[in-house]
Amino acid sequence: MRFEDSGNVPFDDGASFQRPEPGIGEGRAVRISQFAKILAVVRKRKWALIGSVAATVILVLILTLLATPQYTASATIEIQRESRNFTNVEGAQAEQAATVDQEFYQTQYGLLGARSLADRVSTDLRLQDDAKFFELFKSDKLDDWFENGKLKPNASTRERRLREVGEILLDHLSVSPERLSRLVEISFTSPDPAFSKKIVDAWGRHFIQLTLERRFETTSYARKFLEDRLTQLRVRINESEGKLVDYAAREGIVNVPTGAALAQDSPAGTNERSLVAENLATLNRELAKATVERVQAESRLNTAGTNVAEALENQGIQDLRSSRAQLVAQYAKMMQQFEPNYPPARALQSQIQQLDRSISREEARVGSTLRETYRASVAREKELGGRVAALKSGMLDLRRRSIQYNIFQRDVDTNRQLYDALLQRYKEIGVAGGVGVNNIAIVDAAQLPQLPSSPKLLINLLVALVLGLGIGAGVLFLLEQFDEGVADPAEIETTLGVPLLGTIPKSDDGDIFAALADPKESVSEAYFSLQTALGFATDHGFPRTLAVTSSKPAEGKSTSSFALAKSLARPGRKTILIDGDLRSPSIHLMLGLDRTSGVSNYLAGSDDVDSLIQPTAYPDLFAMAAGPQPPSAAELLASDRLQRLLAELRERFDHVIIDAPPVMGIADAPIIGSRVEGSVFVMEAHGTKKGVARVAVARMQAAKAVVMGVILTKFDAKRANYGYGYDYGYGYGYGDQARGASET
Repeated sequence: MRFEDSGNVPFDDGASFQRPEPGIGEGRAVRISQFAKILAVVRKRKWALIGSVAATVILVLILTLLATPQYTASATIEIQRESRNFTNVEGAQAEQAATVDQEFYQTQYGLLGARSLADRVSTDLRLQDDAKFFELFKSDKLDDWFENGKLKPNASTRERRLREVGEILLDHLSVSPERLSRLVEISFTSPDPAFSKKIVDAWGRHFIQLTLERRFETTSYARKFLEDRLTQLRVRINESEGKLVDYAAREGIVNVPTGAALAQDSPAGTNERSLVAENLATLNRELAKATVERVQAESRLNTAGTNVAEALENQGIQDLRSSRAQLVAQYAKMMQQFEPNYPPARALQSQIQQLDRSISREEARVGSTLRETYRASVAREKELGGRVAALKSGMLDLRRRSIQYNIFQRDVDTNRQLYDALLQRYKEIGVAGGVGVNNIAIVDAAQLPQLPSSPKLLINLLVALVLGLGIGAGVLFLLEQFDEGVADPAEIETTLGVPLLGTIPKSDDGDIFAALADPKESVSEAYFSLQTALGFATDHGFPRTLAVTSSKPAEGKSTSSFALAKSLARPGRKTILIDGDLRSPSIHLMLGLDRTSGVSNYLAGSDDVDSLIQPTAYPDLFAMAAGPQPPSAAELLASDRLQRLLAELRERFDHVIIDAPPVMGIADAPIIGSRVEGSVFVMEAHGTKKGVARVAVARMQAAKAVVMGVILTKFDAKRANYGYGYDYGYGYGYGDQARGASET
């Protein structure tokens, strides 16, 4: 049995509680992997899983046997990449990129499944007028359009029948490209093997014919179209160029080629620029420079006095300032020994004043020069601004006059570009000769199917088996979600936040007291293991005062209280069992005690404890009945009389066990739990809902009660989420009878 030191929780009487690790009391720590849990769930609900799989397999088997056999005919065709590199000229280069090839082949796959191809096959085989075709595919239009195998007059149009036949053919056609190759497999499935072969043959044949016709029609039409368009464009180019020249001469628009145009020796067009624009750009650049110079001159002019750059850089001013500094230094040194009226000092002072006047004159001269420079910059900026403004007006006027000119220019450029492009394409088509080599060939013709392609019984059964397993897994998941009872003791700590102290197996014959009377029984062994676990719960061993409660009645708390008290008294420790359930007591019935006096008497004011303690049939085990039922049990338990009673009983007995009432709905159990050294929570396996147990434990903890752990009672190993018996080990070594009981 392994424990982990997680700190001590102090009690009111100075004792401490050491929280045990989950699973103590079982002799080993239970650690189950997720895979083992899944296997346990499958084992527990195996019939639900088997039923789901069996139902799915039977359903699929029935549908497979009732299905109409389908026959699939297939043919393989090769589609080579079309080469359009007729001449080695720009604009006619072959596209070899992988993305272009993929686009080409995807287009071919789309053409294989085109409605136009389905219409050609239908027309060639006259399927739109064949009642057997609609009957073969069980079309709902059969009775509306046909009667005794013949068309009904005015019942439908040829276009409607062609559209219906095309939809049926495309629904049963499959186009499957072979990876990393030019091969494509076309397949058709129908109830008639001969008809499937006929459709595949016709489909491949018409696809080749359609490709050749489309190429021929495209090239012949393109040649005629290009010839007409080139003739029209030549006339339009001449007209548009004439209009352009006439308008430029009439409006006086003169453009000069730009540098790019001169380098390329290109004709007038987009690489031209007007003289006004050239002059405006040049003067605008000069105006920007003049503005910069004026701002610089203004900045130097506005700089105060000696801080101006010209003054700081003037060599004469710097020499004067240097001389003045020397004289000031001499004067300061002289003042350390003489008065200001000392003649040499007065002479030095006069020289300093003379230097100051010279420096002021030089700085004034620098300022005058800056003002002249600023006025010149302003005048130049103003003159350039006026010329730029005049050119702007001329430019705006030119733009107004150039609107129509630009329209004529764009017309000329567009016509010339169209003419050049069409002329190049016309040359390519002329070299190609209109029709190239066929790039589509049938590699393997369709064969008459001998065996049906569907339904496939074995595959369908395998699919049904997998589907049934999936449905069964879903059913198991839903059943586990709706089952809120605890079937796995390992869930206790994660669900309630308190450790599992012990697991009490369900009695085989239902007589729990007979099982407790026999030390070799698994129930008796389980309670002894529980006692051992609680013996490690505190630093002084088994708690001196212990309350046993549960979330609701009939979970086994009274039995657990009695079993713990009996187990403690067996080695000679004086133990008293108190019936703390004042509302629905049961200890007096369990032990055959007198209920006329008990706990309620002491809480109501009686101090005669000896008269309330009753002996039992078990050595060193005493009991105290609940006594008469009080009008308000919670008020009595909340008084300090309960604390006094427990203090007096601790002096007389080694251990005090209290059978507390259930937690839910009443305040008795939390009050008792706050007065004792520790509490244990009894939870019925497979019965108590996890949510109810969480609320009950939270109420106990909110009342400052120390919940030492949980006792899982009425545990049925057959219903547990384990792949082995959880009660393995109880009764070990007691002969075949005990071993047989443990196996059950």
